[in-house]
Amino acid sequence: MSDKFIPYGRHWIDEDDVAAVAESLRSDWLTTGPAAEAFETAFAQAVGARHAVVVANGTVALHLAALVTHVGTEDLGIAPTMSFLASANGMRYTGAGILFADADPDTGLVTPETFRAAIARATRPVKMAVVVHLNGNPVAMPEIARIAAEHGIVLVEDACHALGTSYRDEHGTMVKVGACRHSTMTVFSLHPVKTITMGEGGVITTQDPVVYERLKRLRSHGVVKAPEQIVDHELAFSGNESMNPWYYEMQELGFNYRVSDFACMLAHSQLKKLPRFAERRVWLKAFYDKSFAGLSNLVTPVPAAPYGEPILHLYPLLIDFATLGRDRARVMAELRALGIGTQVHYIPVHRQPYYVRHNGIVELPGADAYYARALSIPYYPLLTDQDAERVVDAVRQVLSR
Repeated sequence: MSDKFIPYGRHWIDEDDVAAVAESLRSDWLTTGPAAEAFETAFAQAVGARHAVVVANGTVALHLAALVTHVGTEDLGIAPTMSFLASANGMRYTGAGILFADADPDTGLVTPETFRAAIARATRPVKMAVVVHLNGNPVAMPEIARIAAEHGIVLVEDACHALGTSYRDEHGTMVKVGACRHSTMTVFSLHPVKTITMGEGGVITTQDPVVYERLKRLRSHGVVKAPEQIVDHELAFSGNESMNPWYYEMQELGFNYRVSDFACMLAHSQLKKLPRFAERRVWLKAFYDKSFAGLSNLVTPVPAAPYGEPILHLYPLLIDFATLGRDRARVMAELRALGIGTQVHYIPVHRQPYYVRHNGIVELPGADAYYARALSIPYYPLLTDQDAERVVDAVRQVLSR
């Protein structure tokens, strides 16, 4: 067996990506500039949205979504417990209390039933909800959107795992995640192990031009420069017909969540390869699905949502460690000894000490059941056929001991 270690996730950078970054470094722009605007236009087109705003990372994208929604200390926000911390933290940064939604025990996804159950626990208004397309599998957006609308809740999709994924709407039409057909905003992450990367980065898409303008404003200190948006005309124009060229206004408290142009050049170069990356991920999913089918009644791949066409970011196996007679840490160590990296996605957020202090103990059995069995195995486009076969052989070997 090869001595090469196979990590659970890895980015794929080609020479054309390097050349794109080098071209940017030789230009007149390093901070947010024309490359950022070009990438935003291309990204919006790729997911079917009217607008896209590129920001420093997926976490600040979630923070900006909460700010744009005017979520405050008197409000509640709903977040999935089966996700990374940022899905809840974005709303918590603005002072909202967090209600955690339980997950389907086999997919880890928020369902219409768990969404309604979270709303039912609310003791004050729920202003915003984040739903996560976990692993790249889409949630049931049309039904969850209807529930959110019934309660006046602004719905935001966390698609940090789901670039390229589509789902079927209420009319049977396939909708790209990011098109915001059933949400106000969709948030993406461009972290190195995601479907495409810009090192660190995030994108927010929306169909709403008012939301778009405010996202851009809050991304850069709350600053306004457009003459038609100026408040203090006396200071801005100083008796001149044209606005003073140096003038700007901070009309609300914003942040420096901008990104560099050279990072956007990398992301734009990567975005051009999304079809190739997606095709490879689809092939790997099919290979793993076939390889692990019937392997053991103790091991099953996470099932795909029947109403979606996922481009998976992660490939988790659900393993019955208790019946296996070995805990997860030992199985991970045995796979690592064979050169196979694995990871757990995720520890339910409602179990984190910070949220226990704020919310007390909340019983969410579906998420706990999913977490107890989940183990992500290597899954990324750079994984060769031979690497994938090694992963399958190693899993079979370890689980048959």
